Order: sequence, then structure tokens, then C-alpha cells
Amino acid sequence: MSAGDSAAVSAVEGKLSELSTSCDLRTLPRRGKPASARTLNTAQIPLVASHPEVYEPCDDSFALVDALLSDKAQLLTLQPSLCLEVGCGSGYVITSLAIMLRQLGSGTQYLATDINQHAVETTQATLEAHGIHADVIATDIVSGLEKRLAGMVDVVVVNPPYVPTPEEEIGIKGIAASWAGGLNGRQVIDRILPAVRELLSEKGCLYMIALEDNDPLGICHLMNEKGFASRVLLKRCTEEESLYVLKFWQDAAVSTNASQSGKSPGSESSWLSPFRSFWHKNGSSS
Repeated sequence: MSAGDSAAVSAVEGKLSELSTSCDLRTLPRRGKPASARTLNTAQIPLVASHPEVYEPCDDSFALVDALLSDKAQLLTLQPSLCLEVGCGSGYVITSLAIMLRQLGSGTQYLATDINQHAVETTQATLEAHGIHADVIATDIVSGLEKRLAGMVDVVVVNPPYVPTPEEEIGIKGIAASWAGGLNGRQVIDRILPAVRELLSEKGCLYMIALEDNDPLGICHLMNEKGFASRVLLKRCTEEESLYVLKFWQDAAVSTNASQSGKSPGSESSWLSPFRSFWHKNGSSS
């Protein structure tokens, strides 16, 4: 590793350490209120359906939607034909995305999945309350859809189960399935990423929430090795957790560099760049 990359790694580790000490990381995100700036461009909280066994919009939901709003111009330019949410819960995020892209008209279709049947029904109710159509399917991640959707999805949004929990809590029924992430909160994330990579179109992009404990830098490195560029769209330190919204997209240059550089000196600079540039521009602000 070069001296420059060593300094970059130290800066990253220092920033993560700083966030750890400034945030009280507990087990679950708290339910929050949406900022007024987003209310006209997203799902309306009073119209979001609820169920005792379905995850309600919380800080992480709002962070993901805020990141999508910040990238709205890029999304409109992309003109996606098919958008997918994995783990739709209450339907707040997929409904908000559809509202943001409403000006694209009927050319964009929406699909949402959740392993929780109650979440499927709740999402459908939220969509209907906002006058939006989407297909909502009860399945584990995208099980049964892989072949039909391979290379067809232009936008994927995911608020995954990211909370570190005992492994036996993964896959249990009910609301706990929305947060139980197993070891380091990564066991479900590490199943979602390869599944989503197969679904993304050549122009497709993935927006995903990650907790500090999930090692977002490591996630970027992993995706970089598969030919995906990455960017930190948003960092938010709440009362209970440090959240990152990561964006990934296929990049021929990244794919070429990943295949050629391997473990060569300087090869880490490409996957450090989303964190390096983000912190250079934003410092420690939320």
C-alpha cells in the first residue's frame, strides 16, 4: 500500500471511530418524523398504512428517501423502465420513489418484494392510498424472480436488515425479519448484494442503507471487485445509529481496473474514493 493510501485508510478509520463515539448505537432505529422539505415529493405519512408486524417509516427510511431526492435529477435522466424495492415494509420508500419519478409517466414500472406477507399487504395499501400502481410480491429477497428479471432492473432500493443480532434471529417471522442482520448485521446484506447484481441492467444503480457496524467501506470494496463504482450519497448520525446511503452502478473502468490490479499497490484507491471524496466535501456534517 502506498503512503497516500495508508493516509486515506487512516482517515477513514479515524472518521468511523469519531462517529462511533459521537453516536449511541442501540439495537433499533427510532420512529421519526419526515422533514417538511420532503413532504411534497414523497409519500405522505398519514397515508402510509401500518400493521403491528410491519416496520414503520423510521430514521433509516427517511435517510434513504432523502438520498433519492438528492439524486432525483440523475434518476430522471436515467429514465428507468423498472424500479425494484427489496424489503418494502410499509411501502414508504417505493411509494416515494414513484412520486419522485411520476413525471416520467407510464413508462416506468414498479415492483416490490418482502418476505413478510403483512408487509406485502401494507405496501399495497400505501401505494393505493397514493394512487400508484406497483406489483408487490411475497418472497425472500428476489427468490423466483432471478431469471425473469436478470439484467432488466434499472433502479433497486434496499433498506436491508442491518442490525447485528444472533444468527438464529435471521429469517424469523414477523417484524423482526426487517432488522435482524446476524453477525455484524451483514448476513442478509451479503445475500442481497449478489442477487441484486444479477438483476441490474447495464445502466442500473443500487441505493442501499448501511449501518456503521456493517462496514460500509468493506461493502464498497466488495462491489468494486465486481465492477461497480460507488458513492456515499448521504451520511446521517441519529440519536441511535450512524447511517450511510450508498449508491452503486456498473462502470467499465472500475471493472477493468479490478481485473487488472488485483492486490497491486494503489488498487485500494478506487474503492476508497467514495469515502475519501465524500468526507473531503462534507467533513463531519450530517
